[in-house]
Amino acid sequence: MELSVVVPCYNEEESLPRLVEVLAEELSALTPHFEVILVDDGSRDRTLPMLRSVHQEHPRFRYLSLSRNFGKESAMLAGLSHARGDRVAIMDADLQHPPTLLAQMLPLLDSGDYSQVVARRTRTDDPVVRTALSRLYYKMMNRLVDIELQDGVGDFRVLDRRAVQALLTLGESNRFSKGLFAWIGFPTAVVDYENVSRETGATKWSMRSLFNYGIDGVVSFNYRPLRMSIWLGIFVTVLAVAYAAWVLVDAIWHGNSVAGYVTTICAVTLLGGVQLIVLGVIGEYLGRIYAETKQRPLFLLKESSDRDAPVTSALGREHEALQELEHTRDDQAIERSDQA
Repeated sequence: MELSVVVPCYNEEESLPRLVEVLAEELSALTPHFEVILVDDGSRDRTLPMLRSVHQEHPRFRYLSLSRNFGKESAMLAGLSHARGDRVAIMDADLQHPPTLLAQMLPLLDSGDYSQVVARRTRTDDPVVRTALSRLYYKMMNRLVDIELQDGVGDFRVLDRRAVQALLTLGESNRFSKGLFAWIGFPTAVVDYENVSRETGATKWSMRSLFNYGIDGVVSFNYRPLRMSIWLGIFVTVLAVAYAAWVLVDAIWHGNSVAGYVTTICAVTLLGGVQLIVLGVIGEYLGRIYAETKQRPLFLLKESSDRDAPVTSALGREHEALQELEHTRDDQAIERSDQA
């Protein structure tokens, strides 16, 4: 298998017919040896019945159906763990990731200079406020996290088998794929493309989900918010001590005046707010530690086009991928030794 294309699907009954049509046409022109893995992430519409029909009509289009909605991150992981291709592409089902771009991305991967080729969306015609907020977010992220994230770079990318195996060895429950793709490293090429509007259906991303996704990115790859909480506590303490000293000097110099109700309320409110923020940051990290210690499966399969597909998460396959990666390194070392 030369190429696998992983497509997470959640309530995509309106987009599926066009998606299958475009992928069948574009991928057939690229290679005769391809497969498409459509991952149903617990859809509530007719997505799963349509996937069954698609597989019967186009056997190269395989499908996985998760037992419930585990989220896009788990759906991508499910597809990656079942992909058999030497090269694996990840894209969305709404065709905002144009399949025609694969014709530019695959030659870069085949050159041998890169293990990842990512598509970066330009922000042409985006609202000014949204563009400014996005740039501000990425600037803040790159100052906080230990990896570098690029504005406009999402999940649309092509990876070689080595990069896929590296991703499958990462078994954390709280997955932030943008960060994981950057964390594994490997040489990466970038291909720019113009923004494409969604043809059918509605986006599954609300402002709340985007905000939560942003928080995941901040706390998944560093502990600096905890360090910032310490500095914030020190700053507030110094401010409170300075204010207390000023009140004491003023009382000695001018005598004891009537107690200020507004000052008391403001001080209590400020300190209470700071304490709640610090407790929230600590609680976020503790919750993630709690989730990791339970070691629950990252996804469960309810149904698959492959009769022998294991109804399990990627946890077992992560160990296999790690062993395969080690064997690959050993083979490369032996080959270099023989050449020497």
